[in-house]
Amino acid sequence: MDGRQRAAVRPGLRVAIVQKQDQRTGQTVEGVVAAVLTRSASHPHGVKVRLVDGRVGRVKSVLGDDPAPPA
Repeated sequence: MDGRQRAAVRPGLRVAIVQKQDQRTGQTVEGVVAAVLTRSASHPHGVKVRLVDGRVGRVKSVLGDDPAPPA
């Protein structure tokens, strides 16, 4: 799924993001969304998010729901 629409991105989703320093190479990192930082309904380069580990970047793809931690 594409990460350009804010409605498609919510906390708890596993996503692939591009961090600011990696924009030229397009290198992505995966993580779970902690907060959506983009206020507009869409962004042409991807919605900006903060992951649970603190990294910030623009969503390139939504990978799905984060599996629940084992009980």
